[in-house]
Amino acid sequence: MDLSGLSVAELRALQEQVKQSLKDREHQEMTKAREQILAIAQSAGISLKDLLGSSTRIKSNVTKAKVAVRYRNPTDASLQWTGRGRQPKWIREWVEAGKSLDALHV
Repeated sequence: MDLSGLSVAELRALQEQVKQSLKDREHQEMTKAREQILAIAQSAGISLKDLLGSSTRIKSNVTKAKVAVRYRNPTDASLQWTGRGRQPKWIREWVEAGKSLDALHV
């Protein structure tokens, strides 16, 4: 296909058509592959639940325990930090001012 005779607008339109065609084709191929996989599973007597059950991650009903607050701002008790992750701005400013982090320990 010779594109040299096309204007910029025509090339952009062609580009959009190619993007849409790729998207459509990928969707068609995904659907076809899914149907083939299901057909193979059914012919082997395997249910979809059994097929996906071993490889999919099942969410646990266990809730994560909250981490206790280890540091609290003495002037504003709503400013708290567990000591995990990135230091909050108020902690950095406290330490940069030459004050001890132990002074904030709960």
